[in-house]
Amino acid sequence: MADDDNAIAGFTMLAHGTFHTYELSIPIFIVIWLDVFDVSAAVLGTVIGLGYGLIGVGAVPSGILADRFGSRTLIVASVVGMAGGFFLLSLAPNVYVLALAIMLWGMAASIYHPAGLSLISRCATERGTVFAYHGVGGNVGTALGPLVAALLLVFLDWQWVVRLLALPAIPVVLFGSRISFDEAIEPSSTDGGNDSFDLRSVLSQSRLLFTAGFTLAFVVVLLYGTYYRGLLTFLPDMIADLPLFEPISLYGRTAEPAQYVYTGLLMVGILGQYTGGRVTDHVRTEYALLAALAALSALAFVFLPSSTLGVAPFLVVCALLGFTLYATAPIYQVVIAERADETVHGLSYGFTYLGMFGIGSAGAALAGALLTYFDAPVLLGVLGAIAAAAALLCVVLLRRA
Repeated sequence: MADDDNAIAGFTMLAHGTFHTYELSIPIFIVIWLDVFDVSAAVLGTVIGLGYGLIGVGAVPSGILADRFGSRTLIVASVVGMAGGFFLLSLAPNVYVLALAIMLWGMAASIYHPAGLSLISRCATERGTVFAYHGVGGNVGTALGPLVAALLLVFLDWQWVVRLLALPAIPVVLFGSRISFDEAIEPSSTDGGNDSFDLRSVLSQSRLLFTAGFTLAFVVVLLYGTYYRGLLTFLPDMIADLPLFEPISLYGRTAEPAQYVYTGLLMVGILGQYTGGRVTDHVRTEYALLAALAALSALAFVFLPSSTLGVAPFLVVCALLGFTLYATAPIYQVVIAERADETVHGLSYGFTYLGMFGIGSAGAALAGALLTYFDAPVLLGVLGAIAAAAALLCVVLLRRA
C-alpha cells in the first residue's frame, strides 16, 4: 500500500480496536452487574441499550464535523472520551451511575465510526484493503478486550478490571499525534461551496444522500445492527446457561467458561473482518451482503440446537457465527460508500451508524425483554427472522442497482 494508506490503516486500526475493546467488554460484566446491582435482564438491557444507542444518535453530527473539518482530531477526542467514560464506570455504586457512565462512553464512542470510515473512504487509495485492515484492528480489540477482561476477573474485582481497560487509549493518542497523511477536505457542492456550518446545507445534503438505493442500504444496516446488538449483549449469559459450560473454581474464585467461548467467537471475527473487506475488491458487494445475512439468519436458528450435539459441534457453530457476523461489517461499509457522493461520506456514515448503533441498540433492550419474559430460543428465533428480512431487502437492492 501507499505511505498514506499505511498511515491511515495503522491509525484507524488502533482506534477501531480501542472502540471495540470497550464496546464488547461490556457484556462480560453483565453477569456480575445483574448480581451486584440486583436488577433484571430487562432493566440492564435497557440501561446498556441507552449507552449503545447514543453511539448512533451522535453519529450524524460527528459525520458532519468529519466532512467539514477532517477526522484526525475527532478520532483522538473520541478515544480520550471513551477512556474517561470507562474510568467513571469503574466508580459506579449503583445502576443509575452505571447508566450515566455508559451513556457518557456512548457519546464519545459516537464520534469514531463516521470520522474513521470517512477518512478511509475519502483518502485511502486501496479503499477495500484499508477497510479490511481497519476491520482486523477492530476485531483484535473485539477479541482481546473481552479476553483480557475475563482473565483479569479471575484475579481482580470488576472495578479494577474496568480501570485497566481504560489504558489502551494512551498509545492511540500518542500514535495519532505523530503520524502524517494528506486529509484534504473540500467544500460540498450541494451547498454552493459555502463552508459554513448551517442546518440548511445539512438538510440539502441529507435529501440528496437519501436516494432509493441509499435508503434501502440504510434499512439493511439498521436490521443488521439490531441483530448484532441483540445477539452479543447477552451472549455470554446465554452460553453460561448451557449445561456444557457450568462455572468452575479457579484459584479460589469462580471462572466462567462461557466468557472464553464468547471471546473465542469474537476472535474468529478477525478473520471474518479481513475476508469481508477483501471480498469487496473482487465480488459485487450486494451479493456478498446477501450471502452474509442469509448465513446469519440460519446460524441464529441452529445456535442452541447445536449445543445438544456436544461441545465440538457447538464450537463450530460459534466459530461460523463469529466469522460471518464480522465479515458483514466491511461489506456493508463499502455498499454505503458506493451509494454516497465523496463530499458527504462522513454524513453517510453518520446516518449509517445512527441505524447500526442508534436504532440498532434497541436490540439490547429487545434481548433483555425476551430473555426476561420468554427464553433464549425465542430471542434467537426473532433475531433469525430479522436477519432474514435484511437478506430479502438485499434482493431488492440488487434489482435496483
